[in-house]
Amino acid sequence: MPDFVFETIPDHIDYPAMLERQHAQRKAVAAGDAQNTIYFLEHEPTITMGRNSHEENLLFSRDALEGKGVTVHETDRGGDVTYHGPGQLVIYPILNLEQWRCSVGWYLRSLEEVVIKTLATWDLQGERVEGYTGVWVDGAKVSAVGVGVNRWVTFHGTSINVDPDMTHFQLIVPCGITDKPVTTLKALLGGSAPSMEEVRTRYEQAFREVFTNSPE
Repeated sequence: MPDFVFETIPDHIDYPAMLERQHAQRKAVAAGDAQNTIYFLEHEPTITMGRNSHEENLLFSRDALEGKGVTVHETDRGGDVTYHGPGQLVIYPILNLEQWRCSVGWYLRSLEEVVIKTLATWDLQGERVEGYTGVWVDGAKVSAVGVGVNRWVTFHGTSINVDPDMTHFQLIVPCGITDKPVTTLKALLGGSAPSMEEVRTRYEQAFREVFTNSPE
């Protein structure tokens, strides 16, 4: 049975530093020198441009965005433009999929399933939308998913909007999707946001449920 550990990064971490850490851990896991690790963290305000991103989905110039305190970084995950910042739980699993299933599609659906199970602990009905990755509730996106896989070891991952600064999402076209809004746990729960520790705990339980048993 595959094993894994969870690690919480203290404070808010800037994107390049965490990307470097992911790559180092990915190489160590691939070499058999480290355990599969799931990182929990919050980023400093950051816009990331995935491999399939389009510059027009930035609604302000990069200089203007930096003037608003939001940095922009190209990155090596899939997907389009995404925002990360305080109040958003980011989860980066560094997993050797050879211990589970060598399938990017299975992995993406599994990450979505973890979020759906996490939301269900608050009696929220998480849903997938055909043609997209991520999880929605009542037509609004609460969780983005964008991954990288190198030699079947994963990096990047998913995020859950707990109580971020929602004005920052107005700086971009989130994930390049123009006709679907973004929401938060705070809004979905009637204006009371759970703590990050509570969200981490519920997510960890759901992750164990989905990933503990290796599929046939």
